Amino acid sequence: MFEIRVICAPHDTERVVAALDSTFTTGTVTVYPTRDGYRNRLYIRADLPTADAPTDTAHWPTPEAAYATAPSMVREIGWTARTAREVASGTFPAREFWLRKAALLDRIALHDNSGGMPTAAADLAVQAARQLMDLDDKPVLCDPRAYVRQQYALWAKNL
Repeated sequence: MFEIRVICAPHDTERVVAALDSTFTTGTVTVYPTRDGYRNRLYIRADLPTADAPTDTAHWPTPEAAYATAPSMVREIGWTARTAREVASGTFPAREFWLRKAALLDRIALHDNSGGMPTAAADLAVQAARQLMDLDDKPVLCDPRAYVRQQYALWAKNL
């Protein structure tokens, strides 16, 4: 992993980020204005792409595709509440629990985010997604919620 810092004109920011995304496996991009206020500073954590971390969007399903066969959110809330005790006692696989919990929180955040503004639900969804990535021993080089969608789609396909 390495860090990249770029200084560019504000109108070039999206193009620069897209170019970096297509070249490297990147994490979240942090954007700050330069001291003079005329340009942007971009900070990006990146890694060289690997076979298991594709940079093309074909491997990152849309929420609709990932959750097409998912049970209702109400049903998943009940399942999560019932299963939490079993996970804590070690009688239920933690990965499946965190995958389903992260997917549920992602779905709630998507529903809650209809106004386009980040919400508390989105923060919880990211936290649960990072917990899943920690369990999978994956570095956070992509959008954690996109990782959850990818893993949920694969899990649901193999049920």
